[in-house]
Amino acid sequence: MVKPTKAGLKRFFFPPAGSPRWLFILPYLVLAVIFIALLAGGISGWEYANSPKFCGYTCHTMPPQNARYLISPHANVYCTECHIGRSAFGTEIARKSQAAREIWDEIFHNYTFPIMVNQQRPARETCEKCHLPEAFSGNKLLTINRFLPDKDNATLKYYLIMKTGGGKTPAGTGTGIHWHIMSKVEYYSTDPLGQTIPLVRVHNADGTTTDYIDTESNLDPAKIDPAQLKTVDCITCHNRVTHDFPYPGDSVDSAMASGLISAKIPEIKTKAVEVLSVSYPSQDVAMSGIAGLDNYYSQYYSDFYSKNGDLIQSAVTQLQSIYTETVFIEQKVDWNTHPNNLGHINSPGCFRCHDGKHLNAQQQAIRLECNLCHSIPVVATSQDFVARIEISLSPEPQSHLNPNWISLHHDAFDNTCSSCHTTEDAGGISNTSFCSNSACHGTNFEYAGFNAPSLRNILQSQLPAPTPAPTPAPVVGKPTYAANIQPIFLASCAACHNTTSPIADLDLSTFAGVMKGGKDGVIVVPGDSANSLLIKIQSAKHFRNLTPAELELVKQWIDTGAAEK
Repeated sequence: MVKPTKAGLKRFFFPPAGSPRWLFILPYLVLAVIFIALLAGGISGWEYANSPKFCGYTCHTMPPQNARYLISPHANVYCTECHIGRSAFGTEIARKSQAAREIWDEIFHNYTFPIMVNQQRPARETCEKCHLPEAFSGNKLLTINRFLPDKDNATLKYYLIMKTGGGKTPAGTGTGIHWHIMSKVEYYSTDPLGQTIPLVRVHNADGTTTDYIDTESNLDPAKIDPAQLKTVDCITCHNRVTHDFPYPGDSVDSAMASGLISAKIPEIKTKAVEVLSVSYPSQDVAMSGIAGLDNYYSQYYSDFYSKNGDLIQSAVTQLQSIYTETVFIEQKVDWNTHPNNLGHINSPGCFRCHDGKHLNAQQQAIRLECNLCHSIPVVATSQDFVARIEISLSPEPQSHLNPNWISLHHDAFDNTCSSCHTTEDAGGISNTSFCSNSACHGTNFEYAGFNAPSLRNILQSQLPAPTPAPTPAPVVGKPTYAANIQPIFLASCAACHNTTSPIADLDLSTFAGVMKGGKDGVIVVPGDSANSLLIKIQSAKHFRNLTPAELELVKQWIDTGAAEK
């Protein structure tokens, strides 16, 4: 059998002399067809092996990741763009071959749930092929819709200006949030998901490094192998862009804000979060449990149910959809297994490093400042006609430049705060002033280090001395700086214009400083208040304006000669 076959192939590829010409051409045509078929098949197979269909359905046992991918911002991006990276064909083959172990695990079911990524290509080879951090991004308005867990599902809107930043300064560092990418920052984490970070190492522009250590960790950085440090890149923060598993409250708020769940349904925010948060034994039981909302409303809100049964059914359907897209019982996946590092409410996120208790050798923290990354949140209710977002443009007083300021400020509150801020109901949540912001004081920042015992002991020595409220002496005869004017300046102006760090080189806390003036020149012309720069500035809108009575007294002091004593 073999010999006739070999003889036949030999005659086919090497026809006898005198055979028709087409017999000589035919073998080459056949070989060409076979080559083209193999090439086309190989290309088609390579494309299919890189396709989301192969990754999501054929190869991986990963329904959770595939379900979230299909409704993510990257739904039109191939899985391999992120997990292998865009590169030359040979490089992609080499990278893909490194995952051969996964094929073995898939065939022999040698894996455990939940499945986690053990290897990830650097962001420079994946994310930054499309997103360039060197390109500067301006500030962006972010609106967060929230519904309160009450009968009426009261609406709250949070407005933030996000300071994305990027690009490079003349010093070579980045700006805004993307400073972390443009500047080299390394960290050491003690868990696979990178949620606990006891050490942060910042590489400074002059070539030196600064270590920030969690005061609660008792870590000795000298004992850490530099090879264990990871470099901050896009994925350090944007770790769930494509495979996000939102918390029940966030999912319900999003559905209600988009109208998929009607906010007219009484208690729907509360009940929706309740049914989504139950630990069900199976997917079928979960669907039945969520459907039980229909019985709840027919029993306790019968009048509403009789007129709006379709709204209830629509809400049940949407909640079932939310559950099937965020909870996968068989794979042991839900919002707790895959924390999202953006934000700092449901998981440590930003507070993994910016928690106020990562201190350097000088006991200075990685700044825990809301307005480093975004503006102070503005909270608006359905009764607010206008929401006014405050963007601070004024220079910061010396106290605010302390890297530990946020951890100190609630113990350093005094009368000087009102020089720049409205202070009604300070520390409250009435939203009647800058200092009664419910987004700040009404939120439990579980992952911030405000109450870390070791931090409180360290910061106690950094608390500024209480500022007494100076009281001007009664004017007897001509007003003088020491008796009548200095107390006003100390109370209203010296937070910024002082001897230690005079903004605009102007010190109003001493008579010599006032008479010297600042970078704009002399501010007081004795005997001529009308032509004194101090009066011109205070007569217009300023960061902190004197009261009419105080301004009139300063004018009188200048017009009578601006005496010191």
